[in-house]
Amino acid sequence: MDWQTTVDNVVAWLLDKGVRIALIIVGAFVLRWVLVNLITRITKGVVLSEEEDQGRKKRLETLLRIFIVATTLAVWILAGLLILDQLGIAIGPFLAAAGIAGVAVGFGGQYIIRDLITGVFIILENQYRIGDVVTIDTITGTVEDITLRTTMVRDLDGVAHHIPHGTIQRVANHSKRFARINLDIGVSYASNLDKVIEVINRVGRELADDPEWGQDVLEAPQFRRVQEFADSAILMKVVGDVKPLRQWDVAGEFRRRLKRAFDEEGIEIPFPQVVVHKPEE
Repeated sequence: MDWQTTVDNVVAWLLDKGVRIALIIVGAFVLRWVLVNLITRITKGVVLSEEEDQGRKKRLETLLRIFIVATTLAVWILAGLLILDQLGIAIGPFLAAAGIAGVAVGFGGQYIIRDLITGVFIILENQYRIGDVVTIDTITGTVEDITLRTTMVRDLDGVAHHIPHGTIQRVANHSKRFARINLDIGVSYASNLDKVIEVINRVGRELADDPEWGQDVLEAPQFRRVQEFADSAILMKVVGDVKPLRQWDVAGEFRRRLKRAFDEEGIEIPFPQVVVHKPEE
């Protein structure tokens, strides 16, 4: 074997094809960097001009993650095809295979297409974002990841649910713009309702004025109406607006303070009772 000839051929290949392949790889990194920065700048400009302050970070994170993944995939597929061409491998069969795969998807992949199309509309319509608390059909939890095909929601038990977009029928977002405390407070039938209303509104104002909790309260919890004459209690409807995702903590603190105020004012929170009438003998 003529080792000198082999070495010369390898060196010639490296100086020709090798340099081109290296330039393709470097060019792919540069192109991806340019596109990612351009997409980031454009997306930030659009989101910051349209979104409310509370949702900007979530919206940006969701859109950028999807756009960057799609851009990276497209750039490296293009680079891979160019590298195969430099290696002397015809890329025509790959393109033909992609066409055949497209036909196969058209016949058997309608569910994937449905997931992708629905995913595009979910993202464009800003139905929910990464970090939002949502109820998708019967599943409630925090959105931890969104792709064009699926959404991953983690519920309170820590279970991760991967939901194909095409199967989603109904979405409830608990995190947009504001959240609401909506409580039915039961008091005894012997209670003075005017006094009960005064105590409820006072506790709500105190919560809104509190240095720690007040920053989360947009509208102090207050009495709205007598909701119902229940079997063992009169139900008082109490409503207040808070910042997104703070409704559960603020409602818990409001209940704690209201229980203490009721105890101080002698207002009874009744529990279910059964009255038994004993027949006369």
